[in-house]
Amino acid sequence: MGNINYASTRNTGKIKNFTSAEVIKQGLSDDGGLFMPSEIVKIDGQTLQDFMYKSYDELAAYILSLYLTDYAQSDIKNIARQAYSKANFPDGAAKVSKITDRISVLELYHGPTSAFKDMALQIMPLLLKKSFDITGEKRKAMILVATSGDTGKAALEGTKNIEGINTLVFYPKYGVSRIQELQMKTQDGNNVDVCAVNGNFDDCQTGVKNIFNDPKIFGFYVGKNKGVQNGFFFSSANSINFGRLIPQVAYYFYGYLKMAGNGEIKFGDKIDISVPTGNFGNILAAYFAKKMGLPVDKLICASNINNILTDFFNTGIYDTNRKFFTTMSPSMDILISSNLERLLYLLSGAEENAKYMSDLKSTGKFIASDELKKKSDEDFTGVFCDEENTRKTIKKVFEEYKYLIDTHTAVAFECAEKYKSDKKMLVVSTASAYKFVSDVYYSLTGKKESNELDLRYKLRDLTGVKIPKALDELDSKAVRFDNSVEIDGMKDYVLKKLNQE
Repeated sequence: MGNINYASTRNTGKIKNFTSAEVIKQGLSDDGGLFMPSEIVKIDGQTLQDFMYKSYDELAAYILSLYLTDYAQSDIKNIARQAYSKANFPDGAAKVSKITDRISVLELYHGPTSAFKDMALQIMPLLLKKSFDITGEKRKAMILVATSGDTGKAALEGTKNIEGINTLVFYPKYGVSRIQELQMKTQDGNNVDVCAVNGNFDDCQTGVKNIFNDPKIFGFYVGKNKGVQNGFFFSSANSINFGRLIPQVAYYFYGYLKMAGNGEIKFGDKIDISVPTGNFGNILAAYFAKKMGLPVDKLICASNINNILTDFFNTGIYDTNRKFFTTMSPSMDILISSNLERLLYLLSGAEENAKYMSDLKSTGKFIASDELKKKSDEDFTGVFCDEENTRKTIKKVFEEYKYLIDTHTAVAFECAEKYKSDKKMLVVSTASAYKFVSDVYYSLTGKKESNELDLRYKLRDLTGVKIPKALDELDSKAVRFDNSVEIDGMKDYVLKKLNQE
């Protein structure tokens, strides 16, 4: 197995290739682009089939080893074993539940924060910590996170009390559920901080990117010296960091192998996959899995009424100049899908991608070339689900199949049903219904109630579905973080935090 190097999605040959440890440590490229591997590694069918009855951590370690070629394989195995341990995932890292003859659900919310982000963020901080040893890094890491709800808590939980790593999370003050907010504001750990932003997720994400690339504040140094400030270097736990993206590839292989092992499909049969999509990282991981050899036909990019990605895949036009909606599926309330850039790079190359990103920055939109549109059509289709049908789907799935889903999963489920195919469908379930208890309860009963903490028990009594332990204990934890800033105050908040360390 050869070495895999990395370059920026906007690299036109002026910036050197990076190792995986450098990429995970740095997070974002100096030119504003995202790091991508020199190749997508292929897995043959027999090798894949050999993992059918192996543990999740063994499969994840194998996938990671294909791309993190400067890490020792023994270290990767140990890190995967620790990340996906019974302590973190008491009921197993992932499950597959058959719902209809055609649709199965890949449950990714059995980790410590009850959201799919745990699947990457229980392992990514351990990979980051190991990168210090590999690169000889002596400074501390300051991880800056913009979250639409789940990434923030998962990053906080994954990095808490890890020596040499500090984590600061920004979230939109009115763009997350009450449960999500409480999870972040009550986070324990002596190396974490949380701050609300008076804006939406795109504002938070743009603010973090601007902080990374502001030479006046943090210095603009290439490679390992980037971001020197008070003995810290800066990294990210968002899916702009390749160390967040690549662990997600593993659960698509796992889901397929479970379907085959349970007799739902024959090994080698192609399936379709429906992914609730906001920042495009989760579905991009599915695309990686397909290109690596997983038998997948179509990837359904499932959106809520912020359906910018649906429009892009249907028309080839990506246009952020539109109304922004705050919905019951807040992790998908995004108009700037950062990881789409990685797909553009794979399909069109660095030079064309750089032009698209320039157009997006200057006009708020870009138009895909005919060739890019044709290539994307081979793998993706965009489907969206509005608020009314999200509610109806939650109610229908529970009443007909006695299966409780959250608002994001409902979007993916409805889009899966809209997409007509003779192939089996794997729907990705990204969060426990209890994280969005108000909207789930309203969808089932027609009753609007504001006290989400009380609603947990009403939903449990109504459905018989157990409340995840971490969410059941929320009201017994003290609020530790109650800070908020305006959008233009994010940089000053980071500087203040650094000066306190």
